[in-house]
Amino acid sequence: MNPSSNLFLIGPSGAGKTSIGRRLADHYGLPFLDLDREIEEHTGVDVSTIFEIEGEAGFRHREAIILDECSRRTGVVLATGAGAILSAESREHLRRRGFVIWLQASVDQQLKRLQYDRARPLLAGVDRLQRLQDMAERRNPLYAEIAELAIPGHNERVLRAFTRCRTRIDEHWQRLQPLPT
Repeated sequence: MNPSSNLFLIGPSGAGKTSIGRRLADHYGLPFLDLDREIEEHTGVDVSTIFEIEGEAGFRHREAIILDECSRRTGVVLATGAGAILSAESREHLRRRGFVIWLQASVDQQLKRLQYDRARPLLAGVDRLQRLQDMAERRNPLYAEIAELAIPGHNERVLRAFTRCRTRIDEHWQRLQPLPT
C-alpha cells in the first residue's frame, strides 16, 4: 500500500531481509520487527523447535497469526520469513498494510549466503540446491503478486546492499507519518 507508514520486506532466505531491514529501520527512525523473532518471543521456543513439534503446518499457522498482529502496527519495518507469503490471507495483510519490498536473491546467491547456516528447518538434511529451486519456483510468483518494489540481489556487502535499497525505496515509497498514540 503506497502511501504507507510501514515497510514490509519479503523474499527468499538469504536475501538480506533482516540485515538490510535493521539498517532501513535505523535510517528511517522506525522500530524493526523480525517475524521469526516475534514468533519465538510469543511461543518461548525457537523456530526449529516449532517445526520439530508441530511441523510446517503448525509453524505456518502461528506465523500467520503473528504476521497479522505485527502488520497491524504503524510505522514499522517488518522482515517476514521467506515462506510468510504462502498464506493468501497473509499476502493480503502485507499488501493492505504496508509498502512491500521484494528483496530478491538467486538460488546461487542463496546457496553461497546460506552455506554455513544449519538453523533453517526447511533446508536441513536435504539437497539444498533442489530445495531452494523448488521453493523459488513456488514462491517467486507469490512475491511478485504483492511486491510494490523488487530489488534484485547482487554479490555485495550488506552496507552496499542497504545503500542501494535505500536509494530505490526513497524513489518509490510515499511515506506516511504514523498518527500519534
